[in-house]
Amino acid sequence: MAQSIQQLSEFFVDAFPCLNKEEQKLSLALYHFLSRGEPVSNNQLKTATYLSMNEIEQTLHSWPGVFFDEDDNVIGYWGLAIQEMKHRLDTNSNTSFAWCAWDALFIPELLGEVVKVESNCPVTGNRIVLNVSPTSVEVVSGKQVYVSFLAPDAEKLNADVITSFCHFVYFFDSKSVAEKWLVEHQGTFLLTLDEAFLVARAVNTGRYSNTLN
Repeated sequence: MAQSIQQLSEFFVDAFPCLNKEEQKLSLALYHFLSRGEPVSNNQLKTATYLSMNEIEQTLHSWPGVFFDEDDNVIGYWGLAIQEMKHRLDTNSNTSFAWCAWDALFIPELLGEVVKVESNCPVTGNRIVLNVSPTSVEVVSGKQVYVSFLAPDAEKLNADVITSFCHFVYFFDSKSVAEKWLVEHQGTFLLTLDEAFLVARAVNTGRYSNTLN
């Protein structure tokens, strides 16, 4: 599995645009602002990154997986959204939502804080609660948690990450339930919670090599 974790992390680092140091800062600022549960304006990003408005606008519109409202504010970005979705993220008094189970595992490290994650097994409907910190993951709901996973080709991932990846990545509250679900979803495979978390941290390290401590 160690080799598989390395291969998975390399796949996701290579599949998305390579970010220079300033772009990494912009990306991390987006996560921090979106985690507050409100749309993010270019003015907010300018203050946080010191990039020009033109640089910010051009960069955001060139990246895949960025969603805007009618005022051109960012409302969703690479795994994090302000609209209600199936995976809830709570940080202090703020609430946001992850696009898929795995997003809920890598985003806390990018925020630099402990995040309470609430989700439901797609088969049993049972509630799954985790505490995810930058360095660890803890199951609060008393279940042994597994994560379904998929490695689509990079072109599909960039064209529509939600339908090509996120719709196949869930938390499950037992291995037997997860394995039955996998049979009905071609190309998916199963990771333990700890394995999925290791992939998350490895991808963060690879993508934010110049900015993430």
